[in-house]
Amino acid sequence: MGTAYRRIQNRCGTVLQHAKHGDKGSRYVDYFLATLVIINIVAIALESVASIYEQFGAYLDAIEAVSILIFSVEYVLRIWSAPLPIALAPNFSVRLKQRWAYITSFNGIIDLVSILPFYIQAIFPYVDLRILRAFRLLRILKLSNYNSALEDLFEAIMEERRSFYAALYLFVIVFIVSSSLMYFAEHRVHPDGFKSIPGSMYWSLITLTTVGYGDITPVTVAGKIIASTAAIFGVIVVALITGIVVSSFNSQMERRRLIFEDQVRLFLLDGILDNNEERALEVLRKEFGMSKRRADELVQQVRATKAHGP
Repeated sequence: MGTAYRRIQNRCGTVLQHAKHGDKGSRYVDYFLATLVIINIVAIALESVASIYEQFGAYLDAIEAVSILIFSVEYVLRIWSAPLPIALAPNFSVRLKQRWAYITSFNGIIDLVSILPFYIQAIFPYVDLRILRAFRLLRILKLSNYNSALEDLFEAIMEERRSFYAALYLFVIVFIVSSSLMYFAEHRVHPDGFKSIPGSMYWSLITLTTVGYGDITPVTVAGKIIASTAAIFGVIVVALITGIVVSSFNSQMERRRLIFEDQVRLFLLDGILDNNEERALEVLRKEFGMSKRRADELVQQVRATKAHGP
């Protein structure tokens, strides 16, 4: 009984993780949950249109109720199967720590936040908590369970964090200085737009990020000079931050390419790729998010290099 229980628990954890190559059951669950998240986002957006909600409100509420049920079951199952594999975590305290690690992880918090507004509203039905319903839109972050885009972004920032923090520090300096100078230059002649230094920070942020809504503009000569200078520095600093992240992303892709290429070389030591080796390369390709065409090109390049090598 204990062995069967652990086997079911292990399989549940595997199914709820990002599907591995060849695991159709896990892949179908991934597709189902990802599709449900997308349907939820569309339903929440349509719910905000009064005419649509009046006509289809019952259906949208039904989608919400079914989704809450499924996401709640998913959340409980993820906590239950968090110590994966169970055989490596036989101790109760170890399993408890691993479950707590999931609960406090990024994905665990998102899974909880996606269902929490419903239960808070159910507990306090007479309190106006409509603002909490907006948090349902965070369900879109549940897609990070099946896509590594956010993970890749955070990894790219962390790898270049010293350069990123330095550029961000420069941005904060320009942001605060431009806000302060603009306040002193424009406050007397433009009190509505520049009431205070914190109030001027809105203008500064919009200017430095080159958005430029134009709803607040300087009218004095000094203000226009400050605005022009701030815009130039904003372009430089934002481009610097963007360049750091892009460079780190490119480095990530290059490392993955080299790892894949080294694996191909290892498998081609005997001159052929057998079925097991091809499957292993396919798993690695999907893990790295590499296109099939690019992977095939790398295999052909390695083969050509070996054929023309010494």
